[in-house]
Amino acid sequence: MELGLGLYRHQLTDEHFRFAAQAGCGALVIHLVDYFNQGGPNTAKDQPTGDLAGWGRAGDPGKLWEEEDLRDIVRRAQKYGLRIAAIENFDPAHWSDVLLDGPCKAEHLDNLRTIIRRVGAAGIPCIGYNFSLAGVAGRVRGPFARGGAEAVGMAGPVDDPIQQGMVWNMRLGDKLGPGTMPPCTSEELWRRLADFLAAVLPVAEASGVVLAAHPDDPPMPTIRATPRLVYQPQHYQKLIDLSPSRANQLEYCLGSLAEMTGGDLYDFTDRYSQQDRIAYVHFRNVRGKVPSYKEAFVDDGDIDMLRIVRILHRNGFKGVLIPDHAPQMACAAPWHAGMAFALGYMRAAMQGVAQK
Repeated sequence: MELGLGLYRHQLTDEHFRFAAQAGCGALVIHLVDYFNQGGPNTAKDQPTGDLAGWGRAGDPGKLWEEEDLRDIVRRAQKYGLRIAAIENFDPAHWSDVLLDGPCKAEHLDNLRTIIRRVGAAGIPCIGYNFSLAGVAGRVRGPFARGGAEAVGMAGPVDDPIQQGMVWNMRLGDKLGPGTMPPCTSEELWRRLADFLAAVLPVAEASGVVLAAHPDDPPMPTIRATPRLVYQPQHYQKLIDLSPSRANQLEYCLGSLAEMTGGDLYDFTDRYSQQDRIAYVHFRNVRGKVPSYKEAFVDDGDIDMLRIVRILHRNGFKGVLIPDHAPQMACAAPWHAGMAFALGYMRAAMQGVAQK
């Protein structure tokens, strides 16, 4: 196992690379999507939350990620002894019609194949993705963690319809509406996922890239009047079974899995790590289950995180663990302090397990 840190687009700086190296990280999971672009109340001081209007404006549909830009990030991270282990999430501007099964679906599948080839050519081995119409929606912020530390949670179902011109919790243009997103069944959404995997997994294999699927966050059967895919832990097996390709992997978010209402998290962690299907792990603890949960410090939630580390170690997991989110601590640098606390806990847990 390897300790890593997740960084948003605006955090891809020498300062944050140095912070990761000082905390003992060997890897980074980076975001190239700018969730905070024209995001209104969605500020870049912590993880994105947003409101019914979404996180912010999606990127430029005509500007895909360039190989040289990716290589530059790899080189800058290497100066601090860090490797780029994964890029997390495609930009909705580049694949919205894959999600929506829209008229530009073929073009957007070509976009994804081009991006995957460029990511592989830059030496980045993984892309995480979240195949969802609503994306990460319905979260609230408050003093939910130990000592009143600011954290994120959910306070009830959110099924307000999604306005037209929005997908994956981001706006595709300047204006939304006048209508709402066309209806979609669960069966139809699974078919769209199967189409996506069939179209891109061969390119991913040839490019040396694995695609890692995030579970639904929040893991409700529906969010914003749209169906979800992996909202119970056993649904991950259905996704795995869609393709035997070794490029078909999981972005294993412990927080989202713990928020689910069914299944045993430890049994499923054992199952999926034995299958060698976990690309990397979001190391996040929570209290409660949907539709009412709160994020917690890694040592203070419902998950026995040390037990998770032991299971992964026993099954020979070689991937990266990152603190997906962390409560904000009361000091001049709330994000840094929260992440430093989580990273210190994780580093000690990994070292302790390795010594036994």
